[in-house]
Amino acid sequence: MEQSTSMSALTQTLGLDLGDRRSSFCLISAAGEILGEDTVATTKDTLTRLFDRMESCRIVLEACGHVHWVAQLARECGHEVIVANPRELRLISKSGRKNDRNDARTLARLGRVDPELLRPIKLRGESCRATRALLHARDQLVRMRTKLVTFTRGQVKCFGGRVPACSAESFHKRAGAYVPELLRDVIDPILETLTQLGASIRAFDKEIERISQERHPETGVLRQVRGVGPVLALAYAATIEDPERFSSSRTVGSFVGLTPGLYDSGAKTPELRISKRGDRYLRRLLVNASSYILGPFGGDSDLTRYGERIARGGSQRDKARARIAVARKLACLLHHLWRTGSAWDPNYALAR
Repeated sequence: MEQSTSMSALTQTLGLDLGDRRSSFCLISAAGEILGEDTVATTKDTLTRLFDRMESCRIVLEACGHVHWVAQLARECGHEVIVANPRELRLISKSGRKNDRNDARTLARLGRVDPELLRPIKLRGESCRATRALLHARDQLVRMRTKLVTFTRGQVKCFGGRVPACSAESFHKRAGAYVPELLRDVIDPILETLTQLGASIRAFDKEIERISQERHPETGVLRQVRGVGPVLALAYAATIEDPERFSSSRTVGSFVGLTPGLYDSGAKTPELRISKRGDRYLRRLLVNASSYILGPFGGDSDLTRYGERIARGGSQRDKARARIAVARKLACLLHHLWRTGSAWDPNYALAR
């Protein structure tokens, strides 16, 4: 993160607890003395006046919906900005005396002592955030379509009918012939909604293809891997943003929360579940892709053989562990392909 002022020049730390309408702040000196605290409206004009009248200092924010534009505003005013990871702020989330003023004080004191205690996060640029908004909007429509399809099937089944198996895209065309007359007034509006949802999803798919070609040409490298489609490739590119931020491809698995948690204390080192930290949407797409890779259409590759070795026991637990392991390996593989620009060899490990 670029800093507008040297670390040695910073003598004050401002903790800013952002709220939807009003935000609390606490300004402390290098010695830990409270120099001022108050609340301000969470608007650009008010925060600009607050930042302008302060000398260059370190501003500590907690990640939230307002953090991107507030952080940009503070940097433009010449301040150093630290964005704290909410998962690491147990002093705030688990506090027995939690209120906005105390939260701002805690942010300021932690930022004064050692910013690394806050596990600072890197904010994405506007272009990547806009791309992710498009992907999340499509995801919401797909989820809505799934719920309506499930509801329709359930209601038809209650009246003794059954809609044949078909894809979600063609459901609105085939289901009408199997809807009982008593349910026509209920189901017909849902089928019309499904028609509109399908058209909107197809429009989003075209936009995803266009953005992938114009803004994220690296998705072409990622889509070499069998099982990686346009949605996953674009989501991966927009979430990682810069492959050079990771010193090793192996660390990407931890970034998306697909590595086991760690509890190594004394003589106890239990095997923990995956951490599930990082971006939930990308993690879900990676797991879905691993299910495809391990399925009947995944073909033969190093990833497939790797998952099959783990799932050799045949139990549901072994299969679930295989899906997660392949998803983690896929995340690392995509980063390697992106950073090197190399062609994907599905049997690279076997050849070696």
